[in-house]
Amino acid sequence: MKKTIVPIFCCFIFFSVFIVKASDAYGSSVFQLNQSPAQLATRLQENYQKISSLSFSFNQKTSGQMSGRQKTGKGNGILAKTSEGPRVRWNYTTPDRQVLISDGQTIAMYFEKLNQMIITPVDTAQLDFLFSLFSGEDPLVDMFMLLPPQDHGSAEIIESDHSLDTLQLVPKQPESQIKQIKLWINEATIIRRIELIDFFDTRTILNFSSIVVNPLDGKDAAAVETIFSFTPPDGTEIIKQ
Repeated sequence: MKKTIVPIFCCFIFFSVFIVKASDAYGSSVFQLNQSPAQLATRLQENYQKISSLSFSFNQKTSGQMSGRQKTGKGNGILAKTSEGPRVRWNYTTPDRQVLISDGQTIAMYFEKLNQMIITPVDTAQLDFLFSLFSGEDPLVDMFMLLPPQDHGSAEIIESDHSLDTLQLVPKQPESQIKQIKLWINEATIIRRIELIDFFDTRTILNFSSIVVNPLDGKDAAAVETIFSFTPPDGTEIIKQ
């Protein structure tokens, strides 16, 4: 199930470093492009810690020898920090309906086409890595080699001023399933794209749009629980791993 878990990994990474336009809500100065990789990573992580929830639409492309022909998908997602810990829901609408939900301990993956839901523990090594990012307790520089981009262009992202900063993150831990993460950040300090390369050289690209910061503000615990809950249709085969 590695191919299915990759998007969940990406969205945790996205949430852990995602920031918003500083002048809109958080009182800090507008982000300056062309900072050093370490400065850029620090600024991203500091701003991320101010966000309690995030929703977005996405389109995804995955390619590589292990994945066969290029695969594409579209959908939407929502992430939140709750009193029980980080929560994520990832809804694929194209090409087939899939619902992926994680509470940091398990991942539940519903596949409408297969009439199956698979429930599996989050890999321990991956969990430590992801949630150290999510908590914001460990600086990115402690976990990654922070590198400038090898190339700066991106034909798939259109910005009015074409002004995008790019940051490469290479995990320092040799057992990591991820070889490299690349982030595209616009002048409004919003991450517009993530490119991830795994241990098998499979490349996953996620482009984000319709981003809403703190959409769960004002909702009570019951409403939040409903968002991060999913009951499959009657007759669905449940597989626990």
